[in-house]
Amino acid sequence: MTYDQPDYGDLTLHLPRILCLHGGGTNALIFRAQCRSIRAALQNDFRLVFAEAAFPSSAGPDVLSVYKDWGPFKRWLRWLPDHPNPGSDEIINQLDQSLQDAMVMDDMRGATGEWVGLLGFSQGAKVSASLLYRQQRQEEMYGRGNASTNFKFGVILAGRAPLVCLDPDRQPDAYLPEASQITDVKGPKRPTLHNGGHMLRIPTLHVHGTNDPGLDLHRQLFEDFCAPDSRRLVVWDGDHRLPLKKNDVGRVVHEIQELAKDVMEYN
Repeated sequence: MTYDQPDYGDLTLHLPRILCLHGGGTNALIFRAQCRSIRAALQNDFRLVFAEAAFPSSAGPDVLSVYKDWGPFKRWLRWLPDHPNPGSDEIINQLDQSLQDAMVMDDMRGATGEWVGLLGFSQGAKVSASLLYRQQRQEEMYGRGNASTNFKFGVILAGRAPLVCLDPDRQPDAYLPEASQITDVKGPKRPTLHNGGHMLRIPTLHVHGTNDPGLDLHRQLFEDFCAPDSRRLVVWDGDHRLPLKKNDVGRVVHEIQELAKDVMEYN
């Protein structure tokens, strides 16, 4: 890991920070570009920091059409049978190390803001929601402030059910599969998922594209795994990508700002 020199001319260094997790088959640089409109609209409110997954991957859907020269491409979890399976413990260790690297590197750049949220797209959204659930479970077991992370909210962009188990000390079950399991359900008939008691109560904002092929599973993550009193939803006319048009971005950004205001005032 290499460190950037502090950039004290960066006006976002003092702002609260959101850690951003890219989709499978992309990388941090691509996700930063994909988030350009959201990042610009939030530049006075938050500093967005982009983590990069550890595991090599082929390019994700529609990535090559725009970002074919932006490799290497990475993934957080397995989604294809030919992805090597190093075991859940190693997947969790590599995930945590990737997040820690991104956070330490941003500190080395001179940033000082509190880490307040997670923002993820696609596979990164599933991982973000699962990280929040791990934090919630740790707080329930050890008390608030004693979890390995202290995020206040999550922005879940096109995130699929189910959550995955990211706690090596917890036994996975049918409703909370282990991190090494392939959980992307494909085909026209998708089973109805139940949460098995796994309900995320840390506040989340979900963003769904009405033409996204994975919309059924996005709805299931929202409806079956996130508590009604702590979830919000923005629906926009798009497919499996991030909003770029001004009106769509404006709605998402407004809800992020409102969610953060409510959560951070409460905390």
